[in-house]
Amino acid sequence: AFLMNNLSPIVRSLALGTPSSQSYVQCISSGAVEMARQSHFLRTTVSTLFYLLMAKLNINVVRNLFAQRQLMNASFDKLRLCSTYGAFGVVSETRQELIIESANNIDGPWKEYHFRVKPGDIHKRPPWISPYHHRLDWQMWIAAQSGRIERNPWLYKFLLKLLQRGKDVIDLLEGDPWESSSSDATIHSHVDEREVSTKAGSLRTIPELTHGPKYIRIEKYRYKFFDNKNNAKLGDRDEPQYWIRERVGRYFPEQGVMTKEILEEFLR
Repeated sequence: AFLMNNLSPIVRSLALGTPSSQSYVQCISSGAVEMARQSHFLRTTVSTLFYLLMAKLNINVVRNLFAQRQLMNASFDKLRLCSTYGAFGVVSETRQELIIESANNIDGPWKEYHFRVKPGDIHKRPPWISPYHHRLDWQMWIAAQSGRIERNPWLYKFLLKLLQRGKDVIDLLEGDPWESSSSDATIHSHVDEREVSTKAGSLRTIPELTHGPKYIRIEKYRYKFFDNKNNAKLGDRDEPQYWIRERVGRYFPEQGVMTKEILEEFLR
């Protein structure tokens, strides 16, 4: 009634049309107070009934929250009006992280890849990321919790892209640990020797300067927050320390190292 009374004459004539429609609107205006009371009672009744229905249907949902073996993405009524949802029914009490390392020489040194938000460097302050969702960092954490790499086959392609130094993948990380090696190959590259033919046909051995990673592996570490009271060691650097990590073991491969050729064979 309020909306109709405040419309312009032209709009009202278009909206109402016939005299019978106008008389109907006048009836609504005169009985607006009574209709408001009826509407409030009806809305309150429907809301109360809906609340009671949801309370009854959610009894099993609440019981599931306190169960030792929770059901995820499950329904407890025939119409599936109330269900449970969650990515994880149980979250581990310890934080395990996967650390990817690559090297130009199988004997090292090994360089670590740092992600934008995922814990890695123990001196890196945990960032504030909301409302953004860094999916690669999230998937790395899921891979650390879900066991062997066979349950996360996307890691094969990811490791291959890191060895190939694919820009589209490197841009998802905090940086390329081999970027400085590209500008100073004589210092940071591993020297391989190979036999080449000269124009005269004689063989001689020359060094082939190479830079960039040749071998790659994934280590698993257990992380926990640094506590000044219980941990006296501040690390090798003078920077503030936010994490303490302990090596758990090798994640992939279980023995040896991975090369570009072996990963390409995996993906065939």
